[in-house]
Amino acid sequence: MSLTDSDLERITIHVAGHVRAHLGEWLAETHPLQAPDLFQMEVRERIVRVEEELRHQRELMRQGFEAMDKRFEAMQDLMKERFAAVDQRFEAIQDLMKERFAAVDQRFEAMDKRFEAVDKRFEAQARRMDRFMFWSFTVMVTLSGIVIGVLKYLP
Repeated sequence: MSLTDSDLERITIHVAGHVRAHLGEWLAETHPLQAPDLFQMEVRERIVRVEEELRHQRELMRQGFEAMDKRFEAMQDLMKERFAAVDQRFEAIQDLMKERFAAVDQRFEAMDKRFEAVDKRFEAQARRMDRFMFWSFTVMVTLSGIVIGVLKYLP
């Protein structure tokens, strides 16, 4: 008679369950004093290993956090330096702008002086024209009077 795979699986499950159920009894029969102590020692050793691993993990986490703190401090210092450099650039640009505006103001003042000079020239020219017209009119009236007087006395 040959066994099928399903028969082998049932036997394995049954045997495994039976072994699990009676393993503690069999160990206690073979080594009545040592079996519980060995199990407890193994459990204690595992607990100690787990605690050591947890302690090691905690130390690694602490080191990681310290490294992150150092990185953040370095980044803050770098950002402060960069912002200081940007502030200096803005101040330099503001100073340059003030100088340029002062130069433009000086140019406008020079233009104002030129316009004032041109205004004075126009006023002087207008006065000359007024005098010329006055003298021309006076000379014309005088000459007209002389011509009329001469023509009146001529036969």
